[in-house]
Amino acid sequence: MQQTVNLGMRSIGSNLMNSLLPFGIIALVAMLVIPLPVALLDTFFVLNITISLLILMVAMHSHRPLDFSSFPNLLLIATVLRLGLNVASTRIVLKDGHTGPGAAGKVIEAFGDFIVSGNYAVGIFVFSILVIINLVVITKGAGRVSEVSARFTLDALPGKQMAIDADLNAGILTPDEAKARREEVTKEADFYGSMDGASKFVKGDAIAAILILLVNIIGGLIIGLLQHNLSIGAAAEAYILLAIGDGLVAQIPSLLLSIATAIIVTRVSSAQNMSEHITKQVNLSSAWIPTSLVILALGLVPGMPNALFILFAVLAGLLAFIAHRKESSGSLSDKDQDFDDSQEDKADFDIASVKDNSKISLNIGYGLVALVSSEDEDSLVPSVTKIRKEVSMRLGFVVPGIRIRDDMDLEPSQYQIKIGEKIVADDYIFSDKVLAIPDDNVQVELQGLKVNDPAFGVEAFWIDPALSNDAQSKGYVTVDPTSVIITHVGQILNDFASELLGQDEVQGLIDDLETSHPNLVQSVIPKIIPLHQLTALLKNLLSEAVPISDLHVIINELSNANIQKLSNDDISEQIRPKLIPLLIQRLTKFKETLPLITLSPDLEQMILNAVKQNPDEKMLLIDGVLAKRILSNLNTAAEDLNKQGKAVFLIVAPQIRRHVARFVRAQISSVNVLSFTELPEDRSVEIAYTIGEADPVEDLDE
Repeated sequence: MQQTVNLGMRSIGSNLMNSLLPFGIIALVAMLVIPLPVALLDTFFVLNITISLLILMVAMHSHRPLDFSSFPNLLLIATVLRLGLNVASTRIVLKDGHTGPGAAGKVIEAFGDFIVSGNYAVGIFVFSILVIINLVVITKGAGRVSEVSARFTLDALPGKQMAIDADLNAGILTPDEAKARREEVTKEADFYGSMDGASKFVKGDAIAAILILLVNIIGGLIIGLLQHNLSIGAAAEAYILLAIGDGLVAQIPSLLLSIATAIIVTRVSSAQNMSEHITKQVNLSSAWIPTSLVILALGLVPGMPNALFILFAVLAGLLAFIAHRKESSGSLSDKDQDFDDSQEDKADFDIASVKDNSKISLNIGYGLVALVSSEDEDSLVPSVTKIRKEVSMRLGFVVPGIRIRDDMDLEPSQYQIKIGEKIVADDYIFSDKVLAIPDDNVQVELQGLKVNDPAFGVEAFWIDPALSNDAQSKGYVTVDPTSVIITHVGQILNDFASELLGQDEVQGLIDDLETSHPNLVQSVIPKIIPLHQLTALLKNLLSEAVPISDLHVIINELSNANIQKLSNDDISEQIRPKLIPLLIQRLTKFKETLPLITLSPDLEQMILNAVKQNPDEKMLLIDGVLAKRILSNLNTAAEDLNKQGKAVFLIVAPQIRRHVARFVRAQISSVNVLSFTELPEDRSVEIAYTIGEADPVEDLDE
């Protein structure tokens, strides 16, 4: 019950505070036109000083500018309040100023009497100095800082957004964290933009104070001389003193707000408030010791106030001693911590800080960071996302996110691609150049850095972008650095697809299929084949670039097959014929005649005999010289077909397909080894090359 009452009171208090602000704004506007009693004017003057002090204290205790994001709004309200008080006080000064120094209230009287000792001449000079300090020094400096901060913050906004997208894409940030980070960046830009405008309030307020003072003085003299028949001396003493008191009452809160503005716009984000921040950085024995010595030396000069200088030298020396003790204590504490860590083996970090769980990583040297931070739509981050999507659609499962990060251990132009902790690719690119790759039969070499294309290994040249047109005219294709990396990443994702697929990914595929074919899934998994075995089966298919996108076909084939006593390899061979059309469809045009590479009958029979002799051997056991010749001839044929823009298919007998595939793809990954039974019936074929005849590679079309 008590808790309910407390919550109710808290809610009422919150609603009351929310309602007071609009009424307060209306009261400020009313103050400009409605005369105020003297007692109420004093109240508002004290309130004005209180608000200004409060804003200054909050600014000093903010850890970063955004912690006081409402500052521009408060600055506007405080400025309007002070100007409203100026109008109200001016009305009273001009109306009743002839009655004496207390005509405009006790606050103005106190400022005019106590601060300037009732001497309006002194008051004019004091007021002028305050205005100069406020307008020329603090306000002008704060305005310039606000202007520069706003400009640089807005200029940096796209880069910060790109960095957040990069971290999100790399898996460093969660979507919620990225959203919060984007909101913070946007708020920061809005804040500095508002501060650029709010600083003009302060400047305008200082100028208005001068004009109001002149109005009060000139208007008071005119009214005193003409309406109240005062002598010029009496009028000056009465009205100028009141005008100075009024100006000082307004100028001091204005000065406080100007200081608060300068503190906010010059504040650097930190885990400490301004006092703690300054104290920590100033409290250095190496700074206080020479300061103490210099002050002491000045104190020993004849004619100086020696005692005062020596006193401050002693105080500086004492602060140096305290700072030295603190530094020594901190150093000792660090040593003790190191000792404790080594003795007790207590790490202050967890496994997440020393282990990278990302399946795919793209590490780049610091010279390539510009490719990540670029604002171009074709920069590295969106391009990586695009290639992931393309490969995922091609393979049939969602490829895990690729973490992009800079690695100081790499050379500036170096990059590495890792699968887990294993480095699978390593090469160099140059962000300020383009890669020129020759077309077929190009004999002319270019002036540039001669390399091998990272993705395909063909000879290429890194050249200046200005030479791109010349290179293209000579038969070269020019590729930008980002595309070079992306092409290489895409190739790696295809080549290592089987290593990227795990039980979690397979379970996701099953869950998706179950929404449309629940009975099929429940009848097969795990009754016929458990999850881990299905995963191994799919990895087998991916290792030979067979897409698994049509999981329905795979599960349906498993439901009709007797696989109880079969190995994963045997199961793969059974369901491949249903999936090979997808592979051919991906590699060739629809209804295009398939150029095939075959083995000579003698060579095929020899391999068949070798398999029959060692059926359990996963690797093909043949003579090394013969194996080398087969691979050489096959590579020549594959290169010729690739130059024609055609896919490479090697057709063999079903009994040896699996063994030949392992033998060939270990050396030539572009070759797809199929059996005769896997060729689609609706596709026409032609024998382009035969391996193993008298002429090692015979083009039967010639």
